[in-house]
Amino acid sequence: MSYDLIALFMFSTMMLMLMTGQRVFGAIGGVAALAALALWGTGGSDIPFAASMKLMNWYPLLTLPMFIFMGYVLSESKIADDLYRMFHVWMGPMPGGLAIGTIALMVLVSAMNGLSVAGMAIGATIALPELLKRGYDKRMVTGVVQAGSSLGILVPPSVVLVLYAMIARQPVGQLWLAGVLPGLMMAAMFIAYIYIRCRIQPELGPPLAAEERQVSTREKLRLLRAGLLPLVIFAVMMVPFINGWTSLVESSAIGAMAAFLAAILKGRMNRAVFEVSVRQTLGISCMFMWIILAALGFGAVFDGLGAVQAIEGLFTEQLGLNPWTILILMQLSFLIMGTFLDDTAMLVIVAPLYVPLVDALGFDLIWYGILYTITTQVAYMTPPFGYNLFLMRAMAPPEISLRDIYSSILPFVLVMILALALIMVFPDIAMWLPNYVYGK
Repeated sequence: MSYDLIALFMFSTMMLMLMTGQRVFGAIGGVAALAALALWGTGGSDIPFAASMKLMNWYPLLTLPMFIFMGYVLSESKIADDLYRMFHVWMGPMPGGLAIGTIALMVLVSAMNGLSVAGMAIGATIALPELLKRGYDKRMVTGVVQAGSSLGILVPPSVVLVLYAMIARQPVGQLWLAGVLPGLMMAAMFIAYIYIRCRIQPELGPPLAAEERQVSTREKLRLLRAGLLPLVIFAVMMVPFINGWTSLVESSAIGAMAAFLAAILKGRMNRAVFEVSVRQTLGISCMFMWIILAALGFGAVFDGLGAVQAIEGLFTEQLGLNPWTILILMQLSFLIMGTFLDDTAMLVIVAPLYVPLVDALGFDLIWYGILYTITTQVAYMTPPFGYNLFLMRAMAPPEISLRDIYSSILPFVLVMILALALIMVFPDIAMWLPNYVYGK
């Protein structure tokens, strides 16, 4: 059997295993291990050993548990509740104000946690009931929560970008900085859509009733101070890093410690909060490490087979496609895979193929990481089996049907595709900040 056929057999076997519902790291790592042993005998055992050594020696990986711990401390200590109360008071009087505040809440939650699931959980449990109670259109608010939560994998500290950095061998700091402007731009586009839509159709997002607006200036300022606490923590963490005073790992430790101290000072750190935060941090960190280990092993076997060169030759020589056509086809494949896989599985599956190919075509791998992440966000929300659609179905109240959930995301998906096109046409949207910071 030729190496090309072996690579194709490996890829198809892995996809089949994933479609049966097997754990991601088990399906990918199992296929890699069996292929390595079949191809190289007992010498194939060196591949997972080398991958594990590479993983353990990758110093920036220490940021992963730090940021996950920071996010869970802020979430479990209910500081996110203060944020929403602040947005409720300050932005509620304008049409669609609470929905706009929800998007702003999601941006801050993303900056606290780095996982879209955390944003979805907070949005569905805190924001969604409040929006429905105040007469907001259920399709509008369902789309707002789903779109806002998807920002968690783009706005730093994105855990997905850490995983991409490990597999693509790119600096995590540059990837995070590259995600800042696209993430804020997409949030601004969501807010602009909500505001314009609610100005045209006020019944979709009515302003707060007059009696609810009667909040004293003193109370408003108190809520502002409480709600801005996560911003202070984020600034304490990121300003030293951007100015070159601390490394990325040191900044992540500062962020984790600042969140912990904030919870103590507000009297919200107790044994239960600490135990849940540590357990969740340990569980998610170990899950990502297993996935990275499996991906590195699978990529090593693929590299040994020369599969990347074969695919590059197929696209560029046999089919005669230009680099931009190939890049667009890659993005379309993410949309298809996103109907039945989450972002981590998609990245681990295609990274051994796509990342070297993107590099060979002459594209910047930092820029491509942002394109991948945005396309994954779109795939999350694309029917029939988008990941976020089913998360929302599990968390939404009974009056929101699956049909409501599916129809709610269409305008937000169109906004995200527009943002993706803008970043493809104008790469400096993503690349300006990392170039500026690292150029200094």
